[in-house]
Amino acid sequence: MGKHFIRYLCATFKEPLFERFAMRKAMPSLRYLIIFLLSITCFQGFSNVPQEEEGPVSSKEEVDEYIQHHIKDAHDFHLFSYTNDAGERKHVGFPLPVILWSSNGMVAFMSSEFHYDDEGEVIVEKGGSSFVKYHTKIYELQSGTKNLSFDEEHHPTNATRVLDFSITQSVVGILLVGLLMLWVFSSLARQYTKRKVPKGFGRVLEPLVIYVRDEISRPNIGEKHYRKFTGYLLTVFFFIWILNLLGLTPFGFNVTGQIAVTAALAIFTLIIYTFSGNKEYWQHILWMPGVPYLIRPVLAIIELAGAFLIKPFSLMVRLFANISAGHIVVMSLIAIMFTLKASLGVVGATALSLILSFFITLIEVLVAFLQAYIFTMLSALFIGMAVADHHGDHVFGENDDVDDAEEARENFI
Repeated sequence: MGKHFIRYLCATFKEPLFERFAMRKAMPSLRYLIIFLLSITCFQGFSNVPQEEEGPVSSKEEVDEYIQHHIKDAHDFHLFSYTNDAGERKHVGFPLPVILWSSNGMVAFMSSEFHYDDEGEVIVEKGGSSFVKYHTKIYELQSGTKNLSFDEEHHPTNATRVLDFSITQSVVGILLVGLLMLWVFSSLARQYTKRKVPKGFGRVLEPLVIYVRDEISRPNIGEKHYRKFTGYLLTVFFFIWILNLLGLTPFGFNVTGQIAVTAALAIFTLIIYTFSGNKEYWQHILWMPGVPYLIRPVLAIIELAGAFLIKPFSLMVRLFANISAGHIVVMSLIAIMFTLKASLGVVGATALSLILSFFITLIEVLVAFLQAYIFTMLSALFIGMAVADHHGDHVFGENDDVDDAEEARENFI
């Protein structure tokens, strides 16, 4: 992938010296990056071996329950569990802050108070209220209640949901990636003040930044407006891509597999193209020219639904569904070593599980980049539709002389 980016730059700038220098400097860093990603992603399943309170998961039902639990957000980092010589179940991980707004006001404590319980059995009493955690959600028990009871559909009947402002796994992942991006790109910006060609990891970032600018932002938004929105598109691209890769590591992150996160990203794009839309954009939506007057109100309803519902919904669901499906597939293949152990034996089931999960993880590395690219491309397309100056459009004819890709991009909207 990195080689294609470098060749793209070389073809654009048409400098043989740049080509030899960039290829020689960037490729070693790209090789190390790819080797590192594959080395940590292929061991994803081993640190998340399905475990529950009584012991290892073995049945299909337990595996299904574990996978559904794995793709959800969590209030702590649970690395693994084991049974000691005394037969006691021990959990290894580290807690995160729990911040709740209950009937008695704000309450804060560490998630270790729940002792990694997720079945509503451990009660935490803080600030005059009693709390339990059931299926990653925290409930406040009714006054005088000592245990959690359920209805026929297994919903709590004697507890209510509280406003949860906790620092969960997803929040930690967002903060880490945000700080990482701030540090990395600040370092890259400082390098440009001292040298024309960056060094170190900046050699890998520079082709990606230029690719997003010249192949996503500029063609879809246009030469006149693309600089205004390139910063947002770069942020979204690297933010989603890094989080997707982080979700393939053994640390248990599944940030982009949370519907709240993808919805927030889609809303950001919605706000940008809504408030950036020019007069022609809103005229096209509210009173479309060139069609009969009786049809215009109907088309206005359709256009408004597309702008405020369909476009953000497609951004939200596409990213959420693809990332969640990838995690489910990988975990299902890892579970083969448990579910098919009786029929294939320990060695056969484990070998089949490792081979299939390794190759599907390779595909997931590609999907991580592809989903970041698609989200960024669609965001740029929606923004470009809102800010396009139709009077300044230029369409290339057969007699147009296009010398290179750079000239075509400068005239393309």
